[in-house]
Amino acid sequence: MEIDVTPGPDADISQAEPMLENIDPDAFLADRAYDADRLINRLTERRITVVIPPKRNRTTQRETDFALYRERNLVERFFNKLKQLRAIATRYGKLKSTFLAAVQFASIIILLN
Repeated sequence: MEIDVTPGPDADISQAEPMLENIDPDAFLADRAYDADRLINRLTERRITVVIPPKRNRTTQRETDFALYRERNLVERFFNKLKQLRAIATRYGKLKSTFLAAVQFASIIILLN
């Protein structure tokens, strides 16, 4: 599992490639916001299964394994549990290092339960 903190206005996709350098997954499950040719090509080069529904405005629609895509709910439920913690939701830690430590600690507690 890889966690990082980004500034609020930054798009999540900007961190996808750097975070993938540290892990070797079998599949990459994400929503339509991650449907970018550069990321998909990089995943394909590394032989990682791409499970990202194509945006509606794509000229060539890509096949998606929606049975596998449903597993994304585990990640969504994890973030929901994480956001239930007041210190995380309101970001009490103003420094990146402090907030990241709080998120990592809370993640460990959630995963152990």
